[in-house]
Amino acid sequence: MGLIEGEDLAVTGPMSVEVAGGQAKTILRSGSDVRVKSGEARISLVEGGQISICGPAHLSVLKSGGAVTVALDSGAIHALLEREPALSVYTAQIQGQPVAIGDEPREFLVGFESAGIMCVRTYRGAMRLEQQLSGQSVMVPQGGDVTLANGQIDALGNGGGRCKCELQIAKAPVVPLPKNEMPPTTAESARSETARNSGDAGGAGEQPSKNEELIYTVDMPPLRFDANAKVQPEPDPRLMVIVRRVRVRPTLIFQGRVEGETVATAAAATPQPAVRNAPANAAPAPAQGSVVDRVRSFFRKLWTRGS
Repeated sequence: MGLIEGEDLAVTGPMSVEVAGGQAKTILRSGSDVRVKSGEARISLVEGGQISICGPAHLSVLKSGGAVTVALDSGAIHALLEREPALSVYTAQIQGQPVAIGDEPREFLVGFESAGIMCVRTYRGAMRLEQQLSGQSVMVPQGGDVTLANGQIDALGNGGGRCKCELQIAKAPVVPLPKNEMPPTTAESARSETARNSGDAGGAGEQPSKNEELIYTVDMPPLRFDANAKVQPEPDPRLMVIVRRVRVRPTLIFQGRVEGETVATAAAATPQPAVRNAPANAAPAPAQGSVVDRVRSFFRKLWTRGS
C-alpha cells in the first residue's frame, strides 16, 4: 500500500519491514492498524500521493484493487492525491468521497476536534459527505470549511479553521515495491544498463558497484498487545522471514565483426584422366557383316579358285 514514517507511532496487523541503506522502513498492507501517539506521521502511497496524520490519531487502512479506504476513529488526516488512487474516508456515521475537478489533484482535510465534532476542509477539489444511516448527502465545494455535530448533515456549521493538520511534502518519496513486483525495464534503461556493464567488465571485473546496496525484507508476524500484561511478549523469531532482494542484470549482447589473417589453403587438384588421340591415318576397322554376307563371300572365293 505504501510507506509510513513517523517518530511516535505503532502499527499492528499486516505489514512488512524493509532495511535499505541501514534504515528500517515500515510498509503498510491492506488491513494495517495505525496509531499515532503524538506528533505527525506520513504515508507515501505506491500509486502516488501522500496522507499526513496528526496525532493523537487512530485509523485503519484497507485496499481493494485501486481503491483505498481510510477508517478514521480519532485525530485528523490531510491528504494530497493525484488521479489515483480512489480514496474514501469512513467515520462512525459519515462517509467522505473526494471529487476531482477536471484533471486537478485532490487535497482535503478530515478530522475530529473533540468528541462528536467533525471537521471537513477542501483545498483542491470537492468532497461528497453522506450519512451512512439515513443516506442523506451534501457536497462541500472547493475551498469549503465545515463542521458536523454528531454526524448530522442538517447541522452544518462554519469550520473557522479548526482541526489544523499541515501536509508534509516529501522531497523524493521512495516507496519500495512489494515482493512480487519488479520495476519495469524499458528499452532505454536496458540499453544504458548494458553499456554500463560492458564498461565495468574491462575494469574491475565482477566486483559489485559501490552504489548498489543490498536490500533485505523482513516479514514480521502479527504483533499482539495484552493490556493486562506488564511486559509485552516479544515476537517469535522463528516466525520472522528475511528475504534478500537482488537485481538480475540483462544479458550482455556484443555486436561486431571479427577480423584476422586469411589462412591460404592449397586446394588439391583432382587429376584428369588422359585422353588418347587416335592417329589420323589409321585404317578403319572392317565392319563385321551379317551371316548372308559371309556365305556370299565364301561362294565368291570358291568360284574364283575353280576358274
